Amino acid sequence: MQGSKLYVGNLSYSVTNEQLAELFANYGEVRQVNIIEGKGFGFVEMSSPAEAESAKEGLNNTELAGRTMRVDEARPPKNRQRGGDRDRRPGGGRGPRRY
Repeated sequence: MQGSKLYVGNLSYSVTNEQLAELFANYGEVRQVNIIEGKGFGFVEMSSPAEAESAKEGLNNTELAGRTMRVDEARPPKNRQRGGDRDRRPGGGRGPRRY
């Protein structure tokens, strides 16, 4: 594993950052936990790639709060291009197209 940040999916909405930090602390030092509220997933950053790999192997497909977690290495965020949806809004965006 190259990075130390993990994606944690299929979380129950009742799971807290503190619960996740406590669970992952069994595999090493947890630097940061960020659950995306209302989405059922989050991210856990461990202090080293080796600790992240250990947590992934130990916790992937295990149950937490009645749901089977999916733990994998986090991917870098995609570059989102803004403005591509302008033409779908009523009025077509900022004005007439110029060709």
